[in-house]
Amino acid sequence: MKRIVSVSLGPAGEDFEFTTTLLGQPFHLRRIGVNGDVGAAAKALEDAQHEADVCGLGGVSDHAFVGTRLYRDRVTARLEEVVTAVPLTTGRRLRTFLDEWAVRHVQHEEGAYFTNARVLFLSGIHNFRAASTLAEYTRNLAFADPITLDGLPKVLHSLHGLERYAALSARFLLRPKPSVDEVPSVRPPRLAWNRRAVRAAMKWAHFLVSPYYEAEQYTKEELQRKVVLTSSIPDESLRRLGEKGVHVVIDRTPRLLDRVVGLNVIDAMILAALEKRAEQVADDDYLNVLADLDVAPRMLYPTGRHRRTNRFAFVIHPLSQEYFKTVKAVQIISRAAGRRGMNLLERVIAHTPPFVYSHVTGIESPAGVTAEGWLISVGGTPKQLLSHSPEFTYRRLLAASRMAERLGAQVMGLGAFTKVVGDGGVTVTRRANLPITTGNSYSASAALWAAADAVRRMGLVPLGKGGKVKGKAMVIGATGSIGSACARLLAQVAEEVVLVSIETAKLLTLRESILKDTPDAKLRVARSAHDTLPEMDMIVTATSAAGKKILDITRVKPGCVITDVARPLDLPPEEVAKRPDVLVIESGEILLPGEVRMGNIGLPKNVAYACLAETIVLALEGRFESYTVGRNIEWQKVKEIYKLGLKHGMRLAAISGVNGVFTDEDIARVRELALAARARGGRTAASAELAPTGP
Repeated sequence: MKRIVSVSLGPAGEDFEFTTTLLGQPFHLRRIGVNGDVGAAAKALEDAQHEADVCGLGGVSDHAFVGTRLYRDRVTARLEEVVTAVPLTTGRRLRTFLDEWAVRHVQHEEGAYFTNARVLFLSGIHNFRAASTLAEYTRNLAFADPITLDGLPKVLHSLHGLERYAALSARFLLRPKPSVDEVPSVRPPRLAWNRRAVRAAMKWAHFLVSPYYEAEQYTKEELQRKVVLTSSIPDESLRRLGEKGVHVVIDRTPRLLDRVVGLNVIDAMILAALEKRAEQVADDDYLNVLADLDVAPRMLYPTGRHRRTNRFAFVIHPLSQEYFKTVKAVQIISRAAGRRGMNLLERVIAHTPPFVYSHVTGIESPAGVTAEGWLISVGGTPKQLLSHSPEFTYRRLLAASRMAERLGAQVMGLGAFTKVVGDGGVTVTRRANLPITTGNSYSASAALWAAADAVRRMGLVPLGKGGKVKGKAMVIGATGSIGSACARLLAQVAEEVVLVSIETAKLLTLRESILKDTPDAKLRVARSAHDTLPEMDMIVTATSAAGKKILDITRVKPGCVITDVARPLDLPPEEVAKRPDVLVIESGEILLPGEVRMGNIGLPKNVAYACLAETIVLALEGRFESYTVGRNIEWQKVKEIYKLGLKHGMRLAAISGVNGVFTDEDIARVRELALAARARGGRTAASAELAPTGP
């Protein structure tokens, strides 16, 4: 039987002694903890080498290659010199395999887990392999080595900066050989200014890379909602981290035995089984052992509940000059300025850099995933965005994407006119590091969702089998990205659909395409909505008319449901007011799951526009991809995003119009007025003028 004795600078309360088997061989394992006393560790190692086949050394910082330079830890070197009779290992070489493998395994198995994550290393020097691997998935790395190793109030923010610091530290900051009572070299900061620096870094980070016993010494405020990457964490320490608010612990050391043991113990067992000293073991030996053991890093949930938080960003902009009266920085000026002053202010603000308007939290899917995000505002109103070249908007969106990347967002959505200007996000997607979505797939889905619900609640149009509407529908702006998707879906649920657009060639192409997918659809095409308006039971407006009149509402059938998906709206309040017997609803409002905390976007609590909701759905699903980009959208994605939304708890919000939310009483009143109008002749006065007259 092989005997392994591990001496650890960690707590004595975690000591063990038991027998087990690994790689088909029996082992007797013993751990001796010395509570950080380096002198006691040296004495224990001196005694252990006379009874063990291989000794392990735990609770120390490994020597590490940082770039091409070997950084030797002073305490570890001091203790290694004690053991001369048998092989001694800290598990360093095995750790280099497991550190990289654990990161890649989790990234693959959990689906983009580290993508653009904000990661803080208490010591990047001692975790350089993990840091260099994580750098492939995120640029948001921070290293507290100057604080935890040398007491300097500085946090590094790049691998290059870490390499330079390690070279400087190795040359100038090394102290003399440690005495027997020196404590481990990595430790929480004691001085007030260093504590402040670490606290700020902790607040910034989503992930913390640290020994579990170091992480435990930080506060609940600092550890709240963190993911901690560590090694060989005991159950009791896992519980304590859970009490401090840690959501997930990734243990890079696989659990090979009935209880948790340090990586130095596992490496010592491998050396003993192979009957080789550390320098004799080849990389292939480790690879073969790991393959034979078929192990994986552990994903642990200290609270007993699966946790994952994904992150998004969404770009907004002011829809009118009225917005400036609510922004603290300029509200005094905007309230005092006249018309000319407001026009000047509007032009100036269009050139300002993007800024974070609101941090969004509290979104929680029934699937167990949470999302947080940031609303990033660019300054241009629709008038300003349309009056400049597309490149003007692209530059601001790219600046917003860089800000989103620094914040840790994994996908970014474009709102309102930022997705209308130019090529619908194609150029921004090509230039940005983050995936981009316009949200148009969910906007189209929500439009039909709201329309179907409104038609059902009005009760004026019969519904056939499968919910098919026994009536006529119209899409104005049918060749646009949202309009074309609405047209495809309406072709499946309405008896007849009229497609309206001024782009006649595109209109004919769209008709051909819809008939290939839905051969039994009855379609008509028109350049103008004027002649067929009085026949329609449902109308969807999806233009980019920006203030131009797109339909004469006085010609619409009483009881018609108009769904206005355009932003800004195609039908202003003064037009809607002309027809109290017509239900005009705004499309796109989605009820988000959870207790959402978000700045005011002009909607009730927990309610978001569908383009924003699409970005959130993608984040919750972990689909960090450019989902909806360009002028044309795929109607298959319109259906898919609807299903994904349901999976993550998205619901249609209360139907709202230009004057706010429609209550059941409001809808009943519109229905009553529509029935009365139909009883007087079944058509509007305007449509009566077009009726054929007798001889």
